[in-house]
Amino acid sequence: MAHDATDHTRAAHRAAAADPLLDFSDERDFLAARRGFLGSIEPPVVAAADGRTVWDLRDYAFLGDPALGADGPPAPLTVHPSLWRQARLNLAHGLHRIHDRIVQVRGYDLSVMSVVEGDTGFIVVDPLVTEEVARASLDLVRRHLGERPVLAVIYTHSHVDHFGGVLGVTTPDDVAAGRTRVFAPEGFLDAAVRENVVAGTVMGRRSVYMYGARLEKGPRGQVDAGLGKTTSGGTVSVIAPTDEITVTGTRVVIDGVEFEFHLTPGTEAPAEMNFALPEFRALCMAENCSRTLHNLYTPRGAPVRDARVWSRYLDDALVRYGADTDLCFTSHHWPVWGTEAVVEYLEKQRDMYRYLHDQTLRLANRGETMVEIAEQVELPPELAREWYSRGYYGTVNHDVKAVYQHYLGYFDGNPAHLHPHPPVEAARRYVEYMGGADAVLSRARTDFERGDYRWVAEVVHHVVFADPENLAARELEAAAFEQLGYQSESAVWRNFYLMGAQELRTGVPVSSETRMGPTIFQNVSISLVLDALAVRIDGPRAIGVTFAIDAVDTDDGTRYAIWLQNAVLHHRVDAVCAAPDVVLEAGHDLLAGMLYGVVPLADAIASGLARSAGDPDVVSRLHGLLDRPDPAFPIVLP
Repeated sequence: MAHDATDHTRAAHRAAAADPLLDFSDERDFLAARRGFLGSIEPPVVAAADGRTVWDLRDYAFLGDPALGADGPPAPLTVHPSLWRQARLNLAHGLHRIHDRIVQVRGYDLSVMSVVEGDTGFIVVDPLVTEEVARASLDLVRRHLGERPVLAVIYTHSHVDHFGGVLGVTTPDDVAAGRTRVFAPEGFLDAAVRENVVAGTVMGRRSVYMYGARLEKGPRGQVDAGLGKTTSGGTVSVIAPTDEITVTGTRVVIDGVEFEFHLTPGTEAPAEMNFALPEFRALCMAENCSRTLHNLYTPRGAPVRDARVWSRYLDDALVRYGADTDLCFTSHHWPVWGTEAVVEYLEKQRDMYRYLHDQTLRLANRGETMVEIAEQVELPPELAREWYSRGYYGTVNHDVKAVYQHYLGYFDGNPAHLHPHPPVEAARRYVEYMGGADAVLSRARTDFERGDYRWVAEVVHHVVFADPENLAARELEAAAFEQLGYQSESAVWRNFYLMGAQELRTGVPVSSETRMGPTIFQNVSISLVLDALAVRIDGPRAIGVTFAIDAVDTDDGTRYAIWLQNAVLHHRVDAVCAAPDVVLEAGHDLLAGMLYGVVPLADAIASGLARSAGDPDVVSRLHGLLDRPDPAFPIVLP
């Protein structure tokens, strides 16, 4: 059961509300978030075909009407006042005209779907996380702009909230027939699918914490996700690009509208691109800019992003397009209008990431460690006073650590940290050294009353890992997490803390909100399927086991040599094994399904769509060595 804010948390919020850098009476963002409003989905609810609710903004009614602006309901005692402001802004939903030929649908997923009006049809940019909300959003567009075909889809980058709803705006048949083109940056498909297949289970589990999707919506629960309200709970899909952008400056005319693409690999995503619309004096900055400090390291887990490269690409965009841009729109939040404002926005976002980069390395070169540096670095006032530099999604603390990790890794050079005990073994030793669980909890309760919640969480964590059945320890750690969540300006930190508190109290749920549709699997290369299998091989069980499989994709004739050796599953493309135990032949989708184990080999052969020669039991032996990923593994419990 959630508790009230303590006196210490209330004092922290009073201090935040009085921060001289922040002008809480500033109405400009509230006006921009509602500018050009055409209409909305009413009620703001989206359901799947089976009746499941995948999106419901009514849960956020406690935030009040964003149209009230800064005069809306004040922040409750359990929400950081700056985060409360962002949460209210992200509640502004509906269809908005941002240019004579460009509209945005905002507020129906974590991300924003933009639509460019061509001469005869629509060009959809970033079709949200799931099919259901993308379809409802396109219906809203057509309700106000008329029935037109979707002639192109643009994925600005390889994160799921920018492609997952594609089957809600077009179909594989339309793409195959050339009626819809799909544009993406170079390397998009590999980056997009790899993230959701090879490391998808662990990222998905941590995403539940990051977006707080299982928290009750309310002042003591989930209020926002920084980039938007949260992620939708529908079906994720993908269609492979028909047009891959490989060179910056590439110009393409789509339905009478000229696009100029600007590749930015290794910034917010491994594969990402901005684009300019020169005739419209408009610039889409994908997710390289947003109305928040972004993550250089995302807490859900992903490769660390390069702050220096990110900053350089922002400067490149500024040089290429800044003086010729009257409108800057992005894949989240509301746009910036006016050349002077756009230039300032790009400059300050550029400087924000570069400052964090440079100051981290300055202090690292003085011998400061990752944790020490993160406690010292703050954005200068010129940047920190901008609402779009606040840490609603990324944080200065984590971004500094990301810069350090990018250059130096997680090890701080101290040999005491070379080979520490794993968490449970360390916890048992810590608790014993500190005089036992009762002694630790007694002192921790005193620290809790003093408001030292960070320390309470750190110390009591050891008691919980030493004895997860100690309910008093779990409750005290949950109470500390709760106050830390209430005090967090970052929606992501708040969600992590409150999810941790919830699972300490109630355990780990097993349900999953977002469903991977079959197109994810169909667009995976056979090579990536085999990579995904390799990371599931149970090494100890595979010791001494050997076999060889030749697989042929009859759709394009590509051959794959697959073999197990030294407990490692290997494969080569355009190769064959010297002495295969079995040879499999099938079209791409069926072959991928057979190899991954979702299509029984016997059924595929019986259907006449697949052939095998040799010992088919080898495939069963392969599947018998696979570990089963756990989508509900514990995080705050051992």
